[in-house]
Formats: sequence, structure tokens, C-alpha cells
Amino acid sequence: MKRQIFAPEHDAFRETVRAFLAREVLPYYESWEKAGIVSREAWRAAGKQGLLGLAVDEEYGGGGTDDFRYSAVLAEEFTRAGAPGLALGLHNDIIGPYLTGLATEEQRRRWLPGFCDGTLITAIAMTEPGAGSDLQGIRTHAEDRGDHWVLNGSKTFISNGILADLVIVVAKTTPEGGAHGLSLLVVERGTAGFERGRNLDKIGQKAQDTAELFFHDVRVPKENLLGELNGAFVHLMTNLAQERLSIAVSAIAAAEHLLEITTEYVKEREAFGRPLATKQHVRFEMAEMATECAVTRTFLDRCIEDHSIGQLDAVHASMAKWWATELQKRVADRCLQLHGGYGYMSEYPVARAFTDGRIQTIYGGTTEIMKEIIGRSLLG
Repeated sequence: MKRQIFAPEHDAFRETVRAFLAREVLPYYESWEKAGIVSREAWRAAGKQGLLGLAVDEEYGGGGTDDFRYSAVLAEEFTRAGAPGLALGLHNDIIGPYLTGLATEEQRRRWLPGFCDGTLITAIAMTEPGAGSDLQGIRTHAEDRGDHWVLNGSKTFISNGILADLVIVVAKTTPEGGAHGLSLLVVERGTAGFERGRNLDKIGQKAQDTAELFFHDVRVPKENLLGELNGAFVHLMTNLAQERLSIAVSAIAAAEHLLEITTEYVKEREAFGRPLATKQHVRFEMAEMATECAVTRTFLDRCIEDHSIGQLDAVHASMAKWWATELQKRVADRCLQLHGGYGYMSEYPVARAFTDGRIQTIYGGTTEIMKEIIGRSLLG
């Protein structure tokens, strides 16, 4: 089915993204995977190409558009290229809204130009060793000392944790914390007491640096409070719909791409003197996956349209996230199986897609959390 959601300007942007990937990402990606981190030069190249800060006002160096379809194009093309390590979606779609929606004018002028030109890489630190999806369990805390906060605690599994120049930290600013006692504090590179731990060794997305962060009596200026004091819970809930949609967009793109490469593989690969594509079992497998992808794509495109006009709610974003990521997981497993032994070899794209995509049902809110949100909306 021909997709209906994109205009000619989105198609032109897609060609720009593909050219950028071919020139600035794919020639270096294997070395980034081995190093466990991408180069800062790639971030600056993305900024120069206009791929950062798509929704940031032009006066700060951004693209000046809140049309999420551009972000969808970016996510789709990076996914198809098998290059999640350069985490532009995290920067643009997950962290960007906190800065554009909550920052004061002084903060915007201080942070947004670097955010858009690639010299200021960002991260958001929510997860802790003892608190994942449950924000009520956050223990990192900040004490009010008049003109500054003193921040103590630790975070883990923080994407961009090694590279980040600016980290939005979720911390308790009341003794009880929870829904009414969390705030967002911005910690900048070089701040005394802010330390980075290991670049964590993951099973997939090897080029994407993921770190432990430690805060020991870190002095955070009062002007680095982002949004309302004790208002973090509401801020986080407001921005999670876009985060989950962004993950879902990359998930369906991954599933569709796996289907494409597996279709070509089973046509060429022979077993017992005939192509795999002639076997009924293989045909049924491909038919099931193609149908599931087509149905999911229709729903996702509707969600993209709704979000582009400000009408996507948390429940439908949760539906999109859990369904698309679980589909991606199923398709990756079935496509690897159809590749046989070759599917287990790292040189084959299906193998990398299998390990890179496994995190999708976990971060941004697990599948179980998504179902809980949907269930509560239905049953109270």
C-alpha cells in the first residue's frame, strides 16, 4: 500500500538523510562499533547538515518545524541503514522537547545553539540501579543550598552517557520524592563531582555509548533547574508519548527492512535443490510477517499524522510502542531462523538487527508498562 502521509518536502529530506548516512556514517560505523562510541565529528556533521534540532526555532539555529514527519523520516532511514549508534532520535525527539518546552529564554540561548550544531550532545538520566520504569523509586536527590542545589546519587543505562555535554537529571527535591517531589536539574560537562563510570558492554547497539553516571556533592546552579520545581513527574509524562512513538517508528521500519532482506535471501538460497521461496512453510512465514507489518504500518502512520497535529494521546502511543516493538522482536527472530546458520553470523544484517533491536521492548517503558497504561485507561 502506498503511504499517504508524506509530502514532496519529506521525500526530499529523506534523500538528504540517505546521502548523509552514505557519506558520514556508514564508512565509519564498523570502527565505531569496535570502539563502543561514535565520533564527535559525526555529531557536528549532522548539525551542519541540519539534522539536529529539527523542532528548535530558527533563531537558535534549529529547523523551525514541529512536523514530526521529518523525525519519522530520520528514524526510518537510520534504522534501515542499521546505524542506531548515532542517536539523533534521542537528541531530537526525546531530549529536545524538554529544552524547547521548559527552558527559560536564558537557558535557550545558552544551550540550544550547541544542541543544533552538534557541539553540545545531550542525555537524560532517569534510570537508577534500583529504579527503572518506576519513577517512584528514584533515590538520587538534591538539597537546596540557597543559590544552588547539591546533587548526590547515581544513574545507569544512560544513552549518550559518555559523550554527553549536558545531562538532564531526574532527582528528588523533596524528602519523599515521587509524583510531587521530583525535579529536572541540568548538569553540564566538567562540573565538579560529576563522574562517568563504565561505557557499558551491551549485546547490541555497540556503537551507542551507554554509561553509569555518578554525582558526588555536585553543585548545580539554581538557573539550571529545568521546568517547574517538583514538577518533573508531569514534565516526564507529557513528553513520553513522543518518545514512545519515536521508538515505535524505528521498530516498524526495522521489521519492514528485515522482511525485505529476508525475501531476497529465500529467493536465492537453495535447499534440496530448490529455492527456499518455493517451500510452503517459508511462504506462510513470509505471508504472516508481511501482513503483520502492513497492518502495523497503517496504525503507525495514523499515529504519526495525529502527533504531527498534536492529537496523539498517551494510550495510543503506548499501543504503538508495545505492539510495534514486539512485532520487531518476532520478525527478527523468524527472519534469523529463515537465514539458518548464516543468520547467526555477525556479518549478516539480520544478525545485527536481532541484537540491536532487542532493547526496543525495554527502554522507553517496557511492554508490560505499556499494557498497564492501556489497561488502566479501559478499566480504571
